[in-house]
Amino acid sequence: MSVVLSELHYLPSIPFFQQLLHADALLLDAHEHYHKQTYRNRCLVLTAQGPQPLTVPVLDGSRSEKIRTSEIEIDYRQNWPHRHFRTLQTAYNGSPYFGYYADYLLDIYAQKPARLWDMNLALLHLLLRCLRWPLPVAFTTEYLSPTSSTVHALTPPPLDLRDVLTPKSTPRAAEPDSTSQRPYPQVFGPAFVPRLSVLDLLFMQGPAAGRWLG
Repeated sequence: MSVVLSELHYLPSIPFFQQLLHADALLLDAHEHYHKQTYRNRCLVLTAQGPQPLTVPVLDGSRSEKIRTSEIEIDYRQNWPHRHFRTLQTAYNGSPYFGYYADYLLDIYAQKPARLWDMNLALLHLLLRCLRWPLPVAFTTEYLSPTSSTVHALTPPPLDLRDVLTPKSTPRAAEPDSTSQRPYPQVFGPAFVPRLSVLDLLFMQGPAAGRWLG
């Protein structure tokens, strides 16, 4: 049995799902400390102006003391759900399957989960259902240091892919590592832009999206 250990992302990218292709289960780190400027609270979508980040504002995310990601609260003083959905609507309204999935996203945004972890988890389960991928998802019961022997003592030992994917660099059309991602038609072209949120693939391919991950 193959298990991947990962942090939980907001509307995860296509590479996030690609690294799970050969996994039998996903183990999410529920006890890690929150890191700023990561995919924990942001994703990338494709607009007419190119790749654009969508960032969920959080409370306490800039505190000097460490705080667990699962305890980070979302800042609703800004109407970011409306802004995120309007960006998706403007970018993807002309895609074949935006209307098919839009209401599911709206339902989660409308619930206004208090914590980033809860919202990200609801979105992950939605995306797995949309991809028709019955991947079991479990959670750590304690913090597993990458350098500790605890990770390797687990049965089976998971493949630790925490923070392998970062938004440090903005994806560009035809960048070198894009060859690992199978191109598909995108709303804005003609050059293919890799490493976007899997929403980009779902809105374009619908029920067939899972076949494009391999």
